[in-house]
Amino acid sequence: MKTLLKLVLRLVVVLVVVAGGVYGWATMKDRALLARTIETHSVDFPVPFPLTEAEVAEVTQGYAAGAAEVTQAALDSVALARAVERGRHLTSARYACRECHGQDFGGGVMVDDPMIGTLHGPNITAGVGGRTADFTPADWDRIVRHGVLPNGHPAVMPSEEFRAMSDQELSDIVAFIRSLPTMDGEEPPRRLGPLGTMLVAFGQIPLAADMITDHNAPHAVTPPASEASAEFGEHLAGTCLGCHGADFAGGPIPGGDPSWPPAADLTPAGNLGTWTADQFATLMRTGKRPDGTEVLAPMNILMSFGQNMTDTEIQALFAYFQSLPPAPN
Repeated sequence: MKTLLKLVLRLVVVLVVVAGGVYGWATMKDRALLARTIETHSVDFPVPFPLTEAEVAEVTQGYAAGAAEVTQAALDSVALARAVERGRHLTSARYACRECHGQDFGGGVMVDDPMIGTLHGPNITAGVGGRTADFTPADWDRIVRHGVLPNGHPAVMPSEEFRAMSDQELSDIVAFIRSLPTMDGEEPPRRLGPLGTMLVAFGQIPLAADMITDHNAPHAVTPPASEASAEFGEHLAGTCLGCHGADFAGGPIPGGDPSWPPAADLTPAGNLGTWTADQFATLMRTGKRPDGTEVLAPMNILMSFGQNMTDTEIQALFAYFQSLPPAPN
């Protein structure tokens, strides 16, 4: 009996030593991953985007009707106002910035779990502790569309979902954020828990900077025309890639909460293949499927964004999913 007990104790000691060694290796690997420098292209774009010729003609005509001469300052003012409103719509209907950065963009909680870790979305206003006060357009591009901080290190940012964002859309979001009241506050230090450390080290929580294969590929300058077309829907669906996969066939969500169900197959091979456009719109705005059941996390947190989408945006998204080749599962 004593011999057996000694063997068990030795085995426990060996397991503890091995586990400690693996955890130590994972910790060092995570630090190395986050300390890397990743090269990206450098882009520039105006904030706000200037008015188009058609918009200039429209504004000029309005001034002519009032017997006043339009000035460049007046045109710039209209351009900024329109950009801010477009940015407001983008961040309330299509890009879930508030889920990480807070409703006032002064910072928010991304993950707060003792096993996974503590990650906070930073304050991105121009207030004290804000990250973006000195950002150039190139800095905004790197962090939003590449997942790379201004210092070149990878960020914990789901940039793979924003890769298709056009220059004008990013410019509109920047204009909107700059128009917000400044908020003061710095986010707490990032901390990975024991499970989060292992998941990152073994690639189960991939960084967006590593998921984006080409950091030199050009971005579209402007988005597709806002119409109920599959082309516009494909542009909108870029934010669905993180959960539903590059082919939109669904499956386990990379780096997701273990309690989350697999993401749905959005191709015609899935349930959407039998749905109508109206049923899809109901799902996007209420979270209810045609059979009356409700969507689960993480899809359920997106209903507030679906409620702010235009009819055209929802119709375009549905048209795109219907145009996909059925997934082979």
